[in-house]
Amino acid sequence: MVGNYILEMNNISKEFSGVKALDDVTFKVKKGEIHALCGENGAGKSTLMKILSGVWAHGTYTGDVFVQGKECKFHDLRAPEKAGIAIIYQELALVDEMDVGENIFLNDWKMNKGLIDFPSIYSHTQQLCAELKLDVNPAVKVRNFGVGVNQLVEIAKALNKNAEILILDEPTAALTESEVDILMDLLNDLRDKGVTCIYISHKLNEILRISDNCTVLRDGKLVGTYPTAEIDEAFIVKQMVGREITDRFPYVPRERREEVAFEVKDYNVSDTKSGKKILEDINFQVRNGEILGISGLMGSGRTELALSLFGFMKAPKTGKVFINGKEVHIKAPTDAIELGMGMVSEDRKHLGLFLDHSIVDNIVTTSASLKRISKRGMLNLSEQVFYAKKFEKELDIRTSALSNKARSLSGGNQQKVVLAKWLMTEPDILFLDEPTRGIDVGAKYEIYNIMLALANRGVAVIMISSELPEVLGMSDRILVMHEGTITGELMRDEATQEKVMHLATGGKG
Repeated sequence: MVGNYILEMNNISKEFSGVKALDDVTFKVKKGEIHALCGENGAGKSTLMKILSGVWAHGTYTGDVFVQGKECKFHDLRAPEKAGIAIIYQELALVDEMDVGENIFLNDWKMNKGLIDFPSIYSHTQQLCAELKLDVNPAVKVRNFGVGVNQLVEIAKALNKNAEILILDEPTAALTESEVDILMDLLNDLRDKGVTCIYISHKLNEILRISDNCTVLRDGKLVGTYPTAEIDEAFIVKQMVGREITDRFPYVPRERREEVAFEVKDYNVSDTKSGKKILEDINFQVRNGEILGISGLMGSGRTELALSLFGFMKAPKTGKVFINGKEVHIKAPTDAIELGMGMVSEDRKHLGLFLDHSIVDNIVTTSASLKRISKRGMLNLSEQVFYAKKFEKELDIRTSALSNKARSLSGGNQQKVVLAKWLMTEPDILFLDEPTRGIDVGAKYEIYNIMLALANRGVAVIMISSELPEVLGMSDRILVMHEGTITGELMRDEATQEKVMHLATGGKG
């Protein structure tokens, strides 16, 4: 290894349809360090890692890759694995109907006389889990565990294949704070044992907390590599976006309106099978032009509240819902849309987009939008393109062509397409569930400005977020949930992280 670098990617360039995704990028990682890789969506991080993990085969890019001093020309996904490289994506690659041991030894079975040796598999899995301080039964199916445990199962799976370079892509996107702490402790232990980690995240506080060095990409080019101990969040943001963002939350105070757009009274939702209450005695109001933040730990009932009110959940419910003072009955999402409601789901890839359809098609997929651009059951294609171009410009959706599939867009641009879809319906009430999850600082800032513009137009915005700085920075008023109930309400000028966390852990206001 030259200069103690376990990984060297030298002068890497990669083009897609004549557009350079990577332009002469050199990326070096030392053995036994945690090295952060930062950049806005579309900066080239994923492309660089896909080259390293064999998704983009040698010959489809220019430049050289060296692992432990040896030149590597990966032509398939198995070759990096044999070289000691493992990548764990944000969307975990476990088989739900297999148990922990089966997932860890998948495609690498221990055999005995031509049969899979399950006792040996479970014994080795138990030993591996103990080393990772993961207390699970290796014979239990992974679908019975939460995301935090399954994240550690993925790491165990990688280490079982003798991975010396571990790539983690947005590893904490769906983890609770306690699960993040467990992951951080594990990564520190692995570093002490000589395992090298490449850590990709938009959460800059985590990068500063865990990494030794930080490499920043911008527009497919290397900006620089910096010792993490010598930089701060503001510095990283400036390198990522090419300018200073003095205030990450562009909140502007607005005159408080008195008209109540949306009201929920004595609302309860029960589990269909067990009858246990998922939501209990929910009461709140949202005014026209207000941004109402809803905070709480994972499992507090925030998303269930939004899904239920919008008609997605078919669970038994009681209580009353009012829009502009009139009681309404929402049995399905089509009812909600007809009543002037919109909802940006936290899971944009499964509930927000048709990934293999064009950007244009995605923007006009709701029933309300189709009615606007159709006559006598026939779509007006010119109007469809007109509205797509309108939102492309207004939301700054970055794409070479609106006919491109939604799958081709970066996370931030996919989120803008989801927003465009709902703005197309001209909603009066808009639910935003984790509106900036998995997108970069620059795209977040643009989403925040869209939220403010909507509120200024009188739209009642209900934002659900697990990021406390976001809730505090963008909300006029904050509701805090714990175990399916609202434990408190805070006005913007009185809200602090400590007060929100007190309420989120069951404390009373």
